This record gives sequence, C-alpha cells and structure tokens, in this order.
Amino acid sequence: MLPVFTAEEMRRLDRRAATELGIPGATLMENAGAGASREIRTAFGPLRGRKVVILCGKGNNGGDGFVVARHLLRGGANVRVFLFGGARDVRGDAAVKLREFRRSRAARMTEVRADGLAEVERALSNGDFVVDALLGTGLTGPAEGLIAGAIRAINASGRPVVALDLPSGLSSDTGAHLGPTVAATLTTTFAGLKRGLLLFPGAAHAGTVRVVPIGIPPADVARGISVFLLEPSDIRPLFPPRPPDAHKGSFGHLLVVAGSVGKTGAAAMAGRAGLRSGAGLVTIACPVSQQPIVAALGMEPMTEPLAETPAQSLALKAKDRLLELAARVDAVALGPGISLDPETQSLARELVTEVERPMVVDADGLSALAGHLDLLEHTRAARCLTPHPGEMARMLGLTVTEVQVNRIETVRAFCQRYGAFVALKGARTVIGGPGGMVFLNPTGNPGMASGGSGDVLTGMAGAFLSRGMDPLQVLQAAVYLHGMAGDLARDEKGEEGLVAGDILEAVPAAIAKVQAG
Repeated sequence: MLPVFTAEEMRRLDRRAATELGIPGATLMENAGAGASREIRTAFGPLRGRKVVILCGKGNNGGDGFVVARHLLRGGANVRVFLFGGARDVRGDAAVKLREFRRSRAARMTEVRADGLAEVERALSNGDFVVDALLGTGLTGPAEGLIAGAIRAINASGRPVVALDLPSGLSSDTGAHLGPTVAATLTTTFAGLKRGLLLFPGAAHAGTVRVVPIGIPPADVARGISVFLLEPSDIRPLFPPRPPDAHKGSFGHLLVVAGSVGKTGAAAMAGRAGLRSGAGLVTIACPVSQQPIVAALGMEPMTEPLAETPAQSLALKAKDRLLELAARVDAVALGPGISLDPETQSLARELVTEVERPMVVDADGLSALAGHLDLLEHTRAARCLTPHPGEMARMLGLTVTEVQVNRIETVRAFCQRYGAFVALKGARTVIGGPGGMVFLNPTGNPGMASGGSGDVLTGMAGAFLSRGMDPLQVLQAAVYLHGMAGDLARDEKGEEGLVAGDILEAVPAAIAKVQAG
C-alpha cells in the first residue's frame, strides 16, 4: 500500500528529513526536480529541440521548477521560464536552485509583472508542453491576480501540462478546486501521494500521477501516515491456493437476509455474488411470497421462506428463525432490497444488535440505522457497513455535500465513534476501521454506476467474512476486487450499458488476476 499525505504531513516529513536524517532541503529539491525530469522524458520522449514553457512561483514549488528547467536544458530542450514575482523575492532553497539555473548555458527567464500575461500566453501558444511550478501543496485559498491569470492561460493553451507535486489551484488535502485550477496531463508528485490527487474532483485534474522518490527511505516516508492507497499486493495474500482436500465447508456459509416484493433481484444478486466470491454455501432468507422468485433466479443458493408483513417484506415474527439460521452460518449479509417498511426496519435493527456472527450491512439495512447508530456500540460481532454517500448522510444527519467534502475524515470519525468497519462507496471508495487507519481504493469506473452494483459488493463482503477474513481485510478485498471486476467487465463490454450482472460474472476473473500477480 502507498502512503497518502496531507500538506501538513508532507511539511513534517521535510522537517524530519533535515533534522533527523540529515538530508538538506536543497538536496530534496534537487532530487524532486531531477526525478520529475526523468518522468517528463519518459512521457514525452526525446527532448532535444522541444519547446518547454515552465511557470514558476516564488516558493518551493518554483524551486522544483528551476531544477526541472536546468535538467531539461541539459537534455537539449528549448526552455523558457517565467517567474511570477521578482528574483529577489525568492528565498531559501528555491533561491539556491534559481541561481543554479541562471548559471546554465542558454538559460532564459522572464519576471512576470502586472502587464506580462500577454507574453506568457504567446509563449504557451508556441510551446510543445508546459510545466506548472506555480503553487504546489501550500495553497489554502483561491489563486488570485497574476497567478490566477496564469492558471487560466495554461488551461486555455491546449498544451499538455506537467504539474509538479500538485496542479496549482487544487486543495492538497481534499481535492477541492479552491479557485482556478490547472488541468494537468501528468502530475509528478514528490515522496508520496497527496490526498487531493486521489479524491474527486481533484483527481480529474491530476492526469496520470507518478510518485517521484526524493531520497527519503521508504520506511521514513510512511512513518506516522494513516491513509494509504491499496495495491494488488495488499489483496493477494488473502487468496492463497486452495488446498487439494478442500470441500464446501472449508470456505464458509453465508446467510443473506434480503428481498421484498419487487426487489427479489437484489437478494438473488447478493447471494450469487457470495458464491462467485468463493463462499462454500449461501442461503438467502427472504419473505415467503418472494421465495419462489428468488429460488428461480439462481440455482446454486439455498433459500429460506420467512414470515412477511402485509407489504410482503420480512416481518418481526421472522426474527427467531433468522437468529437460528445465523447461529448455523459463518457470516450474515443484511439489507439488499428488504424495503423501508417500518416493521422490517425494526427487524433489521434487532438483527444488527442480536446476531452473534460478523455481518455486512447495506442498502435498506443502513436506512434502519439512521437515528439509531448507538446500536452499533452494542453488537455481538463485527459490523461492516457499505454506504453510498446518501446513506452515510442519512445515518449521520448530514447533507451529502457535507459527507463528500471530507470523505476520509468522515469515515475515520464514524468508525472510531461507533466501532464499525465502513466502506464509503463512490469514486475512490474510502475504507476505515475502529483503529483509525483509512484506505483508498484505486479500482472501478463510471460504468459501475448502475442498480445492483452495491448488492454485488454486499455479497462479496459477506462471502469474505464467511471465509474468516479480518473485517478490515474483508472490505479492502471486496471493494478492490469489486472495482477490478467492473474494470474487466468494462474492458469487454464498454462503460455504457454495463450492468451489475456483468460485474458479478467477472468476480472470479478479478480474483484470479490478483492471485496471478
């Protein structure tokens, strides 16, 4: 897994590199610029004769730009540097790198004043690509004045853009556009990923992201970091080869509590996803009137008809039988399609509290917890919740915007407050547990925004719980493989018209791909 930094965490790492590791700031800056130059050569090919426009601010991000300029000059590029401010205003390590650049043969630099944007625009229109070294990670408010004009000029130029560390104008911590924001083709980020490069809308402005090492040992880079991006190597150990003497009892029995009139597909989808994810046995418990439909939708899962309400959803009278069934299985998945009927919602709350097996709760099961989150503090086994932003907002009594503006800290606070494990769905699903660690998922695509996709994830998480995985690993594996299955289905069918069943059928291939490395 890859560490993901806030701006303050990055500043602390820089200070620690100097005070504890003895690595001067100028050395870090040199390593950053040299590494970015290598990535530029990889992305754009031979540089000799290429026209490169580099826009530098007065701070350390500008210092990175001066290093890049010097290295690109050595590679034969035709480099034009614009400094937004006076050379005398550049301080510290950036001033050292500015002097080194100006000593380079063929160095050209223009200090941009109030009336200087026209010259910048002309250079941009004649350049082959642009390097953005204006602001970096220290921005706390919208870019203004000349810098804002420069950002707009970069975007209007239509040229490929390389952003150093972070596209200028982007919030390093949330991915929000604080004002005018550079739309990068490539972002070379230093030492480690920044949250704003992974969270939307910022991720859409980052382009291809490459992490450039700057000379700090990896163990020191990751020290004290609590947010990480998942990688295949994090999931692979969870799926060792099956022993040759395995049988269906070796891989767990999952109980899926799901379905109501008109929503039998959700129950069948979750049950089949459990089997496609490797559970040995799956039983779907559903209202008695809906059991024939659920059974007809899938041959492999077993079904259990239960007492129902007049609305043909699960009744409170079904509780005792459900507790009996739960006692015989390894894990429970609760919620897909159970409806918002008040009696069924009461049943869901009692099951969340009383079932003594680990449980994944989704969909209508999450709605039952709105206003009753204190129940999570008294559960008898682990609870894994998989809300989309709307469901998380309802549970917390917030707006969707309030949830989305800081997805990472919303999940962290929820998990620590209620002792639950949570996957907040969406682009870059956020996964957390009571211990405070948070993980971001890189897989998945917009084609997965289709009804039933969440039911597939519920069945997958339930299957992994039934196989005895740690609850945090369950959500990591389920979310990562669910997204990968969606990517495989997209590659075969395209994003438009992708349906949940396509994702479901690609789950075994996703697991096999991770196992193969």
